[in-house]
Amino acid sequence: MTQAPTETPVLEAKNVVAGYLPGVNILNGCSLVAHTGEIVGIIGPNGAGKSTLLKAMFGLVRVHSGTVTLRDEDITGTRANRLVELGVGFVPQNNNVFPTLSVEENLRMGLFLRPKKLAEQLAKNYELFPVLRDRRNQRAGALSGGERQSLAMARALMMDPSVLLLDEPSAGLSPVRQDETFIRVRRINKISGVSVVMVEQNARRCLQICDRGYVLDQGRDAYTGTGRELANDPKVIQLYLGTLATDVEGQQPA
Repeated sequence: MTQAPTETPVLEAKNVVAGYLPGVNILNGCSLVAHTGEIVGIIGPNGAGKSTLLKAMFGLVRVHSGTVTLRDEDITGTRANRLVELGVGFVPQNNNVFPTLSVEENLRMGLFLRPKKLAEQLAKNYELFPVLRDRRNQRAGALSGGERQSLAMARALMMDPSVLLLDEPSAGLSPVRQDETFIRVRRINKISGVSVVMVEQNARRCLQICDRGYVLDQGRDAYTGTGRELANDPKVIQLYLGTLATDVEGQQPA
């Protein structure tokens, strides 16, 4: 087991109980830690509470008990616009671009709080996403699914966040575009240093790129470990990965 870093986590959820309706909890005591520069994956069956955990950390779902902290600051229940100011980026699974605006207008919308940094952040994100530079005057609604996902990530990165929350970034994409998305996430993490917390249904591929992972089941943490450990854990394979399970080298686990 890899020893956890000792510095203050960039983002931490402790014993979070949360749900969309009073008295109806989707999360039943979830905990998660993301350290500086890490990619953390959240996997599990449908209805396990994966996206709910992400939204609870971003202030979009009411937290009934437990805490969410950004470094040493308690951000439990903080409004999403304030979290963006504090350095938390969020890319939802659906409706994550303004389809009638151009690519560059979408990126400008991502930096409305800091307009003086527009030129600098545009240059930085066009370097990360060359396709967006080529399509900067094109309407976002005319982009392919993979290009729209790139635009959504780039817009969230315009505020130069310390942590980026991604909700199902590969959903609805072809296998080739899914692979490109995972490669892009790893590249963003490596080049920008932003910590990434990613919910994914493509569990096998997620575990291949993440430093650590959490398996959620019925609103609780069922298993946690490094990506390699989870990909090769017989119980995780049997219960959650099934025939999709291969280790990070692409071989079937023993």
